[in-house]
Amino acid sequence: MSIKTISLELDAYEKLKAAKRGSESFSQVVRRARFDPEKSTGSSIVRELDSLYASGKGVPEDTFRYWEVVEKEKADSPRISPSPWEDA
Repeated sequence: MSIKTISLELDAYEKLKAAKRGSESFSQVVRRARFDPEKSTGSSIVRELDSLYASGKGVPEDTFRYWEVVEKEKADSPRISPSPWEDA
């Protein structure tokens, strides 16, 4: 196993240290950590697509499936309520 030395600002170190359980190592704390993805916004989607295309990977198939589900949900529940005067 190789080892990598990193530098942390003091507040980050204290946060990491506080997350330790018993004799757990810093590596174990980091492996246990959960890093939530940023919220999906138009700009975050564009950044993700740019990075995928730059790496030659394109868009993953599950992304297309997700967009299909979202489009179906939008079609099944229109944002505009039906008007009682439409049929008159």
